[in-house]
Amino acid sequence: MVLRPPAPGVVKAQELNDDADWNAFDSEAYVAHNYRDLRPDDEQIIRIVRDYFTDHFRRHPGDPVPGIDVGSGANLYPALTLLPWCSEITLFEYAATNAAWLERQVTGYEPNWDAFWDVLREARPYAGTENPRAALRLAARVKQGNLFSLPEARWGIGTMFFVAESMTTAHEEFQEGVRRFAECLLPGAPFAAAFMEGSEGYAVGDEFFPACSVTGAQVRDTLTPFAEGEVQIHSIGIPGDPLRVGYKGMLVACGRRNSD
Repeated sequence: MVLRPPAPGVVKAQELNDDADWNAFDSEAYVAHNYRDLRPDDEQIIRIVRDYFTDHFRRHPGDPVPGIDVGSGANLYPALTLLPWCSEITLFEYAATNAAWLERQVTGYEPNWDAFWDVLREARPYAGTENPRAALRLAARVKQGNLFSLPEARWGIGTMFFVAESMTTAHEEFQEGVRRFAECLLPGAPFAAAFMEGSEGYAVGDEFFPACSVTGAQVRDTLTPFAEGEVQIHSIGIPGDPLRVGYKGMLVACGRRNSD
């Protein structure tokens, strides 16, 4: 399957989040194209986030905290990056198809995710989790809900991968999505967020979904008001085998929630 650009005239000049039929999202097709095998760009992201969280909790040790992965979709590896640090993990997802997919995976995820965990367990805290399937089954809870209705100041660590820029063509909604993610975190909470850079939208199965083209500078500017100190921005180029047409690479932002 190829994730292709839309035919001419298919996409509106501006498509808001509410305009898209998210319950038509084909979770299995998405996983088959994106995550059936571990791509080098995802491997880079995993290493960046793994090392950031490991360093944060080395400098700020304490008891496990409640964690959240916002807009989990059909992607387990953000939740896996949270596993050693969390007393519980909320997998927060809007689309009914993706929520059902997550429920199935939480009970015992498929073998393709083992390659993603293998990268994580190169770091000692992750290696200490001997049975990540059992650990995820005990910790994770799928919650279907709207990003724009997230409660504030509830979680002690958070991830949001390919969400805020991949749900709308409007920069205002992108910025609001990032704000809602940041504000759901407790002061001092570490976070990691990933974005498609310069995305023109994407097809999953027979459906096309909107995206907002963003740069690293825009991601930094949007997150900085909610962060303590500097937000780390990592740019990941397109490897020899592009994921699809219509994007320039991937961005990873790591930081720590401020107290406003």
